[in-house]
Order: sequence, then C-alpha cells, then structure tokens
Amino acid sequence: MAISRRQFLSRTLAGAGALQFWANASAHSFPSTGASLKISLAQWSLHRAFRQQTLDPANFAAIARNTYQLDAVEYVSGFYMDRGGDEKFWLDMRRRSESAGVRNLLIMVDDEGDLGTPNEKERSRAVENHYKWVHAAHLLGCHSMRVNAFGTGDRASVRAALLDGMSRLADYAAKTNINVIIENHGLFSSDGKLIAGIISESGRPNLGTLPDFGNWCTSHKWGSSQEACDSFYDRYEGVADLLPFARGVSAKSYDFDASGNETRIDYLKMIKLVKASGFTGHIGIEYEGNQLSEPDGIRATRALLEKAWKQATE
Repeated sequence: MAISRRQFLSRTLAGAGALQFWANASAHSFPSTGASLKISLAQWSLHRAFRQQTLDPANFAAIARNTYQLDAVEYVSGFYMDRGGDEKFWLDMRRRSESAGVRNLLIMVDDEGDLGTPNEKERSRAVENHYKWVHAAHLLGCHSMRVNAFGTGDRASVRAALLDGMSRLADYAAKTNINVIIENHGLFSSDGKLIAGIISESGRPNLGTLPDFGNWCTSHKWGSSQEACDSFYDRYEGVADLLPFARGVSAKSYDFDASGNETRIDYLKMIKLVKASGFTGHIGIEYEGNQLSEPDGIRATRALLEKAWKQATE
C-alpha cells in the first residue's frame, strides 16, 4: 500500500437517503456486537489526512482509540519509509500504543522489491530489504508483516520464485515469531489458488495470508486503474481460497448506497465466508473511497461490518 501507488475510484452517492445514513453513522458510538467480532483499523483508511499532514502517523494508535473507539491497528510502511531501521522509533511507537490501550496487529510493507522476481540476485535483495520491517513488526509487538507477492514473468517462473522468496523471508521472520502474510494486491497475488498452493507447498507455519475484499484484478497491480482492468479473479472465490491461511482479514470499502451497503462488495456474503472458515482474528477497516470523508467512510464501514456480522449470526 505504498503512497505512490494509490489512486482513488469515484462512485456516485445515492441521494439524500445516503447522506442521512452518513450522519447517523458519524454519530453512532458503535457498541460491540459480541466478543467474536473483532475490528481493527487499517492506517490506509486515513491516508489523505496523513499525506496532507493534518494528522501525524506517529499518533495513529491514539487516533484509532480516541476518535474511532477501536483498540487494534494495522500500520502501513509507506508512512515511515525513513524509519524502517530505527529501533528507538519503533519502541516509542509501541509505548504510544500501549499508553492508548491499543494492540498493534501488523505492518503492511510495500516498495521493497519483488519477492517473486525470477532474477535470483534481485529476489535476494528484495528478501533482505524486508528484514528491517520484520524487526519493526517485532518491536511494535505485531503478530505479522504483510508483503506483496509480485514478480514479472510467466506463471511457472513467478510461482517458483515466490515459493523461494516467501519461504526464505518466512524462515527469517520465524526467528522473532513474526508471520509473513500475503495480501491479494493484483497480478499473480490475486490468483487465490496460486497463492494458496505456494503457502501449502512451502510448509512454513508462519507464512499466511491477508485476504482483502477488494483488489482482485489479475492484469494490474493494486493502484493501477481498476476501471481499465480486463481480468478479474472472482472476489468471493478468492477470499475463500485465502481464508484457510488468514492471519487477518481486510474489509475493503469504496462507496455505499442509501441503505449503507457497499456498492461493489456483498458484505454479508463475505462475512458468511469468514465465519464459515473459522477465522477468529481481527477484521480490518480499510476505507478507500473518496465520496465520503475518511472519518465518515471509516464509520460507515464499521456500521456495515457490524450489521453484516449480526445478520450472518442470525
């Protein structure tokens, strides 16, 4: 989720009824719907505020707690690129989160090289580039580091390279009990069966997934125009493929209709898949729309998650 690769997708908001929904969502205090539903906040949900410097990335944990009443967070490396190897900084970040009563779950890492490039020298460099983020995750008290399964070449060559690169990185991360998790982020990484097969074959218990409700274009990396995408992996099949290995789940949202439902993603169907898989971890809010403000988008996504969870439970 590197900052340089993010673009925004526009959708039309559905009339006055939708506006009233956003007002209600903003005022909602969001009581828990049950101990089995655990919600976290992905830092990318506030990327505009962080990029415009109206919010400080160092205060992310406190923002999650004080503004959104959430007690678990997911970091994005792009906001801390000059701090990757700064041990003092990450220890201070952990103290900040502990002071706020917030649990650090994972850090999403981008732009450190392709772990699936068939070029062995470049692949080794990419693996080693991720080492500092393994340590950052460990210092933060996270359970996982999210990486991208990118590589250029034919399917067989990239698969073999990913198996090697991911296995080597997982072995390194195991020394500090950090999971290496793959998110569907376009191209081969959004081929659910390919990624599931690599993880199974690796035999590394700390190599897993972060299934995202969005990002299922197999002809572009995430951040390219999804409007121009000419090849999609079925999002529900893909989430089902990745859930057996999930260490987290990313609840992507773009836009909402007047009833508060996501316009592209059937949240009830997704939540039923999550529950059926036996997943018991956190579901992270990752709002990426631009019709709502970031705070309203976060609150709308949470309201929808809680509604879908309740419906799936009933």
